[in-house]
Amino acid sequence: MSDNGAQGPGYRAYASEDVVTGEGVAIELPVASTMVRAVSGLIDLVVAVVLLVAVVWGVGVLVAETSDAVATAMQLVGVVVVTVGLPATVETLTRGRTLGKLVMGLRVVRDDGGPITSRHAITRALVGFVEIYVLSGIPSLVTSVVNPRCKRLGDLAAGTYVVTQRSRMRLTAPPQMPAPLAAWAHTADVAALPSGLTVAVRQFLSRAGALSPASREPLGAELLVEVLRYVAPAPPPGYHGEYVLAAVIAERRRRDADRLAREQALRDRVVGADPLR
Repeated sequence: MSDNGAQGPGYRAYASEDVVTGEGVAIELPVASTMVRAVSGLIDLVVAVVLLVAVVWGVGVLVAETSDAVATAMQLVGVVVVTVGLPATVETLTRGRTLGKLVMGLRVVRDDGGPITSRHAITRALVGFVEIYVLSGIPSLVTSVVNPRCKRLGDLAAGTYVVTQRSRMRLTAPPQMPAPLAAWAHTADVAALPSGLTVAVRQFLSRAGALSPASREPLGAELLVEVLRYVAPAPPPGYHGEYVLAAVIAERRRRDADRLAREQALRDRVVGADPLR
């Protein structure tokens, strides 16, 4: 079955927008709130205004003897450098931090949780010039309030969001192997599940007790159908679908952990210890 079929709208609507590691482990990065981001942005805006005043004054002194056209062109270049070039450069070099973000303990990350690159920083700065300086920050505030990850337009365009580093990241608790199904799971052919499906199952199992029967039963049945497409042979009859889901996810996690341990052992044996550690 293709990934598109495996990731239908039913369970995808249920799963949250967690960051997923290569082993299908959902990491809920602490999203920075709109208020904290506004304070951070205000600090950066004050710095930018001070720099703009200094640039305009400096250019006026340097080109005092030239024409007005040259002075205007130089001032325009200075404005672009301060409002676009400088924040993009700083965020690239610091992996997503500016002075305001440093003060407030924030960092820009990609949608998958990784560090941003120059492409992300430039996109954020270009869109930010329009939404913050040209439109007085109103679109930024509105989109940040309505977006689940408090994204502004620049984040939406760049595929980034802002997290706070003053809160601990939370790992979704992994399901445990049901003892009666352990023998079947250990011998079954359990293929790697799509990350979205893995996240949906883990979140469903962790929150199943809080769901109403009208929601819990059909969603569990849908997830079971999708998961069993990646498992052979079928589980022994007579077990509740949620136990089967837990067994598959726990077994897949165990195999991934064993594989990573083997790869690390081989790397240590061939390459040796990292001298910089």
